[in-house]
Amino acid sequence: MGQAREVMDRLTTAMNEKDKETLARCYATDAVAYTPDKGELRGRDAVTEYLFGFWESMPDIRYEHAARYETESVAVDEGFVVGTNTGPLRMATGETMPATGKQMRIRSCDIAKVVGGEITSHHFYFDQVEFLAQLGLMREMSEH
Repeated sequence: MGQAREVMDRLTTAMNEKDKETLARCYATDAVAYTPDKGELRGRDAVTEYLFGFWESMPDIRYEHAARYETESVAVDEGFVVGTNTGPLRMATGETMPATGKQMRIRSCDIAKVVGGEITSHHFYFDQVEFLAQLGLMREMSEH
């Protein structure tokens, strides 16, 4: 196992265990993340706050691996993000939606570039429509 895989696995473990310090240390201070819902995030603090937001809305959130890949300085994880929406959900618009109490299981893919033992670039891929539909928020979104 190379450095990229080790860092990505450490990140996934920190996410599943809600370990903020370890999670933050996985990212370089100038890391950049690309997300389907919030766009480009610049800096360790912005990236980690994005991930911490999922803990607020889904305290039981976890990642189920389907496949893991690594090539030189890049790690790729395919799997499912699973959780129950029991806390407020911050939307890309800045609005906060109340908890729905619904469970979700959405396909996800993460691609992280690691340099010097830290993630410098992280691409998050998941279907926003599937995310909102499984949480029962599609009707609420169209009414706003």
